[in-house]
Amino acid sequence: MGPVLNRLIELQKVENCLRDARAQLARCRRSVIVEENLIRSLQNAIEAKKEEIQLTKVQCNRLELDLKTKDDETTKLRAALNASKTNKEYAALLTQLNTTRADNSKVETQVLDLMKDIEADEAECNGLREKIDKQKQKLEDTRTKAEQEAKNHEAAIEKIQKEWNELAKTIPSKAINIFKRVAETYDGQAVVIVEEQEGKTTAYSCGGCFMNIAAELVNVLMTRDDIIRCPNCTRIIVLGNVQE
Repeated sequence: MGPVLNRLIELQKVENCLRDARAQLARCRRSVIVEENLIRSLQNAIEAKKEEIQLTKVQCNRLELDLKTKDDETTKLRAALNASKTNKEYAALLTQLNTTRADNSKVETQVLDLMKDIEADEAECNGLREKIDKQKQKLEDTRTKAEQEAKNHEAAIEKIQKEWNELAKTIPSKAINIFKRVAETYDGQAVVIVEEQEGKTTAYSCGGCFMNIAAELVNVLMTRDDIIRCPNCTRIIVLGNVQE
């Protein structure tokens, strides 16, 4: 192997550092997004609970109106009962009155249950509002911390990018273009080591896809400074004994 492949190996190391720094910057920014999404989720939960409360109130109002109607009916039945002239008429009115009272009792129970539901839902809304207030404070703390960390990561990225650019100037443009294309395909991992298969002195495999590499290609790497790519995954292959 010659200077071009050796510099590509160095470039791969810098590329790894560059992508790692970019990943740290992305994670830093993502932490803020996570907190914002949590607040949004809590706000949506409050809105959903408000709608539920409103529907329950509508149902409660409807039952209360029905209860008022039945109360009026009960009043009329009492008056009719007092004015009844025969035992038969009295018994019929009494039965109807008792039935109406029983119905009223059921409705009253339903109204009370609905009012308890409304009270519980409103308490839950209050709890969600408290969570949102705490989460907003946490968001501000996270944002402040993330902004500082982002500046540090951006400074590191700028420094590493300069190193990458300076090193790239010492490598032929054709080799750089190949490196870039392969790096984009394999998340930055353009250069991989040819590994000797365990227990076999003339059997080799690609350090990226682990498929076999012909011994002839390894011989070329030993004697020339040409870019050799894995026939299977197309990564640039190099010999391991030149790496740290």
